[in-house]
Amino acid sequence: MATSKSPLARLGAWAQYPLPHHGLSRLVGRLTRSNRPWIRRPLIEWFRRRYRVEMGEAEDPDPRNYPDFQAFFARALRPGARPLCGKPQGIACPADGTLSELGELGTEHSVQAKEAAFRTRDLLGGSSEGTAPFREGRFLTVYLAPRDYHRVHMPVGGVLREMVHIPGRAFSVGPATTAHIPGLFARNERVVARFDTEAGPMAVVLVGAMLVATIGTSWAGTITPPRGRGVTRWLYGEEGPGAVHLDKGEELGWFNLGSTVIVLFGRGRANWLEDLAPGQRLLTGSCVGRWYGGTQAGA
Repeated sequence: MATSKSPLARLGAWAQYPLPHHGLSRLVGRLTRSNRPWIRRPLIEWFRRRYRVEMGEAEDPDPRNYPDFQAFFARALRPGARPLCGKPQGIACPADGTLSELGELGTEHSVQAKEAAFRTRDLLGGSSEGTAPFREGRFLTVYLAPRDYHRVHMPVGGVLREMVHIPGRAFSVGPATTAHIPGLFARNERVVARFDTEAGPMAVVLVGAMLVATIGTSWAGTITPPRGRGVTRWLYGEEGPGAVHLDKGEELGWFNLGSTVIVLFGRGRANWLEDLAPGQRLLTGSCVGRWYGGTQAGA
């Protein structure tokens, strides 16, 4: 098997450039939304066996009960399947997956992988005003493999202030590709949700990938497929009609067919647990760090 740094992995990543990313995603989307038994049943069964999907944790453990593949893929978990981080000021992991990277945000760049970097401003949609609160802050990146639970939950409680849809490509976000596609997370289509929290500003970025037919949020429903070539922004008030308040652990959004979640906090507002390391398996709701209400972490 090729490693992420092998010539074969590099060739596989480069081969994705000419592919019609969104055309393939739309085609897969139509297939996975089909409720015809002769399509959905074999597809669900093949996927379940191929990726060893654990159905015992699902709210409905019988694969035959799902109306289409997308409903199966974005299945809910049974209550209590993911205990929520109960530590005072604890930060909960937003999704099941593998920890890709974590660390500090520079004034211009956020580490994507050890081999590459991208600008935080590009990741969040090109707004200087929206980027400023996260300079010299902290970030954490979780990669969701096909077998994983694909709903995204709040790391801490907060009030939604802005949602941004940023059109882009749909490169695979597996380790082999992120090692060879410069600035990948700031090139793929993505949805950014910015919250006001007790830990100050927090951004949760849902990054699309190859064959991801939809990204959705709990307050707006399906956001992708692409809505156009330009960046689209929605602003939300703290109170009144349309206001969105979500508690820690509450569902924020979902993917259909695997991708990546990036969480950002401002300077001095969060620290990650010392024993976290790239490659580590994480579960939704588990403790990954601590937030601070003051201006300096550790103060």
